[in-house]
Amino acid sequence: MKISIAMSLNVWKYILIILSLYGLIFMLKNNTLGESWKNHLVSALYKVQNHIQPSNLSETHQAFHHKRTPYCPHLAKPQSPEEELEERNLLDLIAWPKPPSGSEAPDLSQTSDPVHSRFTIVNAKNWFVGDQLEVHVQLRDFKGRPKRYGGDLLLARLHSPKYRAGVAGQVLDHKNGIYSARFPLLWEGSAQVDVVMVHSSEAVAVLHRLREKRPDRVYFSSIFGQGNHSEKMVCNMCLPPDQGPLCNFTDHQTGEPWYCYKPKMLSCDTRNNHAMGGYTKDIITKEEALLFQSGKNVKVAIRASSTDNINVLAFTKEAASQRPNPVKLATSGYYYQDLWRPLGGISMRHFDKAFAITQCLTNKSVYMYGDSTMRQWYEYLYSVLPDLKQVTLNPKPVGPFMAVDSKHNILLKYRFHGPPIRITPVMTSELRYIANELDGLTGGPDTVVVLSIWAHFGTFPVEVYINHLRQIRKAVVRLLDRAPGTVVVIRTPNPQALGRDVSLYNSDWFCLQLDTVLRAMFERLEVVVVDAWQMCVAHHQPHNLHPPRSIVKNMIDMMLSYICPDLTGN
Repeated sequence: MKISIAMSLNVWKYILIILSLYGLIFMLKNNTLGESWKNHLVSALYKVQNHIQPSNLSETHQAFHHKRTPYCPHLAKPQSPEEELEERNLLDLIAWPKPPSGSEAPDLSQTSDPVHSRFTIVNAKNWFVGDQLEVHVQLRDFKGRPKRYGGDLLLARLHSPKYRAGVAGQVLDHKNGIYSARFPLLWEGSAQVDVVMVHSSEAVAVLHRLREKRPDRVYFSSIFGQGNHSEKMVCNMCLPPDQGPLCNFTDHQTGEPWYCYKPKMLSCDTRNNHAMGGYTKDIITKEEALLFQSGKNVKVAIRASSTDNINVLAFTKEAASQRPNPVKLATSGYYYQDLWRPLGGISMRHFDKAFAITQCLTNKSVYMYGDSTMRQWYEYLYSVLPDLKQVTLNPKPVGPFMAVDSKHNILLKYRFHGPPIRITPVMTSELRYIANELDGLTGGPDTVVVLSIWAHFGTFPVEVYINHLRQIRKAVVRLLDRAPGTVVVIRTPNPQALGRDVSLYNSDWFCLQLDTVLRAMFERLEVVVVDAWQMCVAHHQPHNLHPPRSIVKNMIDMMLSYICPDLTGN
């Protein structure tokens, strides 16, 4: 069967028809944690750049707010009052400044141009360790005119090649084309400011529309087969029913929805595998495509109006006494000599020798679940621990994997998460939802659970991600209740290299929004958060979906430092 890449264009037309499927969806009892929505642990960039001041909103300068109804009605199953409040708070948290009315599809010359834009270091003076550096950024369009509204996505970094040091900046959108970036000064010596425009506000408007209205831009397929006959069918979380009858593969434990078109000659229970079908093309206009040009207006550096360098002097009590009250920054850590130094909550250890990692993991079982960014962690540990032996029969590149060190009683397992997942063909028997896997664990002080769930959810409305994380969070709570002492580690999303096509499916803007939701939903739990976002923004290596080994090592060291803390106090 030929896969149609345009069939989901009819989703909205058939919403009322799909309502008839509602009764087929498994209903879960709601057991949502009561959570406070103050002091969210969010990324240093996003928490302030995306904070909306009510006094600044108007009819001509609005924020993108998500509507309560998701793109498919069966995803909007009834929620408890606590869940509804949580969802509203999460959607408010990620609301993004919207271009003024009439500027949604402007001429390219009217859009943000990083080449014409400039940043300036504020109040040049003698800087001391412990001070804060502030930078002002003026966005201009391709004709050099100042922008008059916000909504651009900027990344900022303060770094020092000499000391191999770096820290992510916190960006504030003033909603008028001007941005502030703030940095804590954490090391003595030279430091340089980098500001990058990831996307213009006009490009973000396109990405927002695609996320809400074109979740079909990544599609999936399954092979149904019996004997010598097989049929390839389109699958997704939501499918328009006019293309034919549907097979309902909604998970009975979690209620996670998944559908495939029913084969003409086979029954639904003959489904053999799951795979990514492909990327839908031609989903934006030619004019919109101009907003996603690598090297022109996607991830392009903004230059300084004068200097981009400062020199930081050693901390002195006299300087500290004259320091104004600093703005509280959500900085999770920084690099020095290419080693991550977290700020608060942990004494960082660096596991440079295999025996140190082996000693830490002796008599422990480590269960890793998620996307390929979590598989990276498995592959790192497998590569550095000489006594680990792969015991997976006929392993596929995507997993699942299992390795054992019988000498030191170490078990290491990795499994990819359930749909939606863009993956080479895998048997349906290997499709497991993380929440169900967690419910099958005994847990305890010698059990480590590591999660990374984000890279495959950017093409769907955020409500889909919220519901998916909610099921996982409930399972984490159940695990910690029955097995106190279980270590749960969560790896956050990270920025990546962006070409035009990548931007439409895996933009940093999508990832940043998921990052914020993920942190907020788990902030009240006894879990360890490894801040992959800041660890990548602060580093000198180029952004990549799969960060380079030096960053992965720092992430692994962060996890191991929680599992095996430094009890000496050093």
